[in-house]
Amino acid sequence: MSKLRKWLFSGLLVLVPLIITLWVIDWVVSTLDKSLAILPKAWQPDQYLGLHIPGLGVVFALVVVLTIGALASNFIGRQLVTWWHALLHRIPVVRSIYSGVKQVSDTLFSEKGNAFRKAVLVQFPREGMWTIGFLTGKPGGELLQHLGSEHISLYVPTTPNPTGGYFVMVKATDCIELEMSVDEALTYVVSMGVIVPVTHGPSAQAATPSIQS
Repeated sequence: MSKLRKWLFSGLLVLVPLIITLWVIDWVVSTLDKSLAILPKAWQPDQYLGLHIPGLGVVFALVVVLTIGALASNFIGRQLVTWWHALLHRIPVVRSIYSGVKQVSDTLFSEKGNAFRKAVLVQFPREGMWTIGFLTGKPGGELLQHLGSEHISLYVPTTPNPTGGYFVMVKATDCIELEMSVDEALTYVVSMGVIVPVTHGPSAQAATPSIQS
């Protein structure tokens, strides 16, 4: 029985990650395939090919994103994007939703942003208890007046679901910057400490000026 149990768990360790990975890929592909619905019916591949080819929507979505990115990168495109943003900010309800989503996307995807660029150790929810947090920026506006420039903003994820978590502002000197990558830190959080990242070198050092910049 002990050997059967061992084989069972060994099989699950191999199959469960594979099944979940395939399920996620299938969900992404099937979702992006629906993007073809924005094309006129006569232009949709299913109509003139006579069959459905999974993945064409992924290619189409990628082409659309790259095209929009290329257009938005030149002078005329930037002007059109600015006009579009201004228009959406004039529409009630849409304005509040769009501005919030825009700020989050700018923070996450902007090349100049620092969101989730560093993983740190922070004492949370009380002194003496340590967890992993991710640098999201620095407090600004009125918060900066009350807290001072030595504070940083962190996102502390929950486990095993890191999409939920807490936003905290702490002194940079109260954090320990980690050498592990953000992906490795997320894996460590999701696995509840079971999958330990490979050691990158000397022990982590207390928050450095790079964390505060």
